[in-house]
Amino acid sequence: MMNQLKIACFKIPTSILSTAQHCKVSRSIVNQCASLTCPIKRCFTNGTQSDDGEVDRSDGNFFTKTEILEIYKSTFKATYTGGGVDPKGVFTNNEIDMSEIDIFGFDYDYTLACYKETLDYLIYELGRDVLITKYQYPKDIENLEYIPDFAIRGLHYDVENDQFIEAFLQFLMMKYIGFIMAYIFLENLYAAIIMRCDNVRMKQLNDLFSVPEMCLLSNVTEYFIQNNIPYYPEILYHDVTNAIRSIHPVMHKTLNNQAIPNYLEKNEKLPLFLEHLKKNNKKMFVITNSPFYFVDNGMKYMIGDDWRSLFDVIVVQARKPKFFTQQTRPFRTFNIGSDRMNWTMVSSLDRDKVYMEGTVLGLLKMTGWNSMRVIYFGDQIYSDLADITLNFGWRTGAIIAELEKEIETHNSAEFKEAVSALQALQQLVDEGHENNVDKSILSQLIQQRDALRFETKTLFNPQFGSIFRTHHNPTYFSRRLFRYSDIYMSHVTNLMKYSLKHTFLPRRGLLPHETRISQVELIHRGEFPASSETK
Repeated sequence: MMNQLKIACFKIPTSILSTAQHCKVSRSIVNQCASLTCPIKRCFTNGTQSDDGEVDRSDGNFFTKTEILEIYKSTFKATYTGGGVDPKGVFTNNEIDMSEIDIFGFDYDYTLACYKETLDYLIYELGRDVLITKYQYPKDIENLEYIPDFAIRGLHYDVENDQFIEAFLQFLMMKYIGFIMAYIFLENLYAAIIMRCDNVRMKQLNDLFSVPEMCLLSNVTEYFIQNNIPYYPEILYHDVTNAIRSIHPVMHKTLNNQAIPNYLEKNEKLPLFLEHLKKNNKKMFVITNSPFYFVDNGMKYMIGDDWRSLFDVIVVQARKPKFFTQQTRPFRTFNIGSDRMNWTMVSSLDRDKVYMEGTVLGLLKMTGWNSMRVIYFGDQIYSDLADITLNFGWRTGAIIAELEKEIETHNSAEFKEAVSALQALQQLVDEGHENNVDKSILSQLIQQRDALRFETKTLFNPQFGSIFRTHHNPTYFSRRLFRYSDIYMSHVTNLMKYSLKHTFLPRRGLLPHETRISQVELIHRGEFPASSETK
């Protein structure tokens, strides 16, 4: 006897394990979903089901169990077997023809100079000492140690409520002294509104100095709470921020000739890259906020004593972003012998000299460089890249040191397994929403999806996940990176893999309103590989 049905029911069978036997994440998800009876309909017309539960597909309207399994398996295979991404590649936001670039500019810290994790420990410890000696914080905080994997850059800090926030435009995840806050509390705290991330109470910690700063802020806050010491979050924030800012001179002196190998990476490709640019008649310049002796020590270690001969213009203590925003501020000549600036007026920028302060307008006027043929590389999106691309038309390259680790995680079998299972599960959830699946069943699928999302995030950072993505959304940091940089990479030497005539083209992606042919559509059109049951 055949019964009239509007939906075809299927159970996710344990046999799916045979497809994912090499995938522990997939097995976990399947085991938890295997007992769910999931109604899914193919379209709005009726179908029939026999007494033994098999669906009559003569009208072509319904999925069978086998087809659902094929969706799962194809999703898994398409992702898991995909090739990896080169961690040392160059990635494109806007099309750029390198043959049109004649002038290459560089920041120093975290751009030409790449530091070891030991520098984060030094910044943290120096900042902590300032809190004790200058701001009279309890001496016991000297026992609070740096936690290298606690924070990521790009987080926002709510000065009033003492929260770290991982944001894209709405807040998806928050941390309070390192612990995830309950969403019901977040809704009460922020009243379900979208808070502007440039609000005065929201401070974005967007450079690599911010990573040890966030750890210090969190550790001191937790110390106060555990010891029942009253404190004001806004005052604490400003004290920690000012302490970190004040340690730069001490840090610069600590990284002397003897100590440099302990803190600074020596990239053997860097001198080769710069010499390659010079041999191809490219102009080069450095604009940095660091003092000359600090830059000189580092460059001699990385490149050699004659490093200055590679550059056409060298500007130290430039006071970025003012260098890019102020209209008039004179250049000053730096006297290397006396380690101080000269008082004479600067009317030209010469190769054999070092300069201080100045403005980008003065740089362009005295060099005669065409803004449209300049590219500048830096690690700080706002102070290095934003103003010059918006106001002067320079092309920009962002140096994101964390990128290699992110890509290595993406390339790992563990991540691919997790994402494969997540995509397959998400497709089932999407079909369930579209076809009015029972809410209790759909809720269980969504819970499994959310659990897997969280597991995937922790592969990047246990607290905050990736600096580039919050679930399926780009982070606030990513959006600004894509807005203000034409290309981005982990190190400037990644460019050595490409010709100086190479054109970087952005990857074409679908906009939300554009058509994507899904696997479900392919099945409906008869183009998906059929199983033996349906032949």
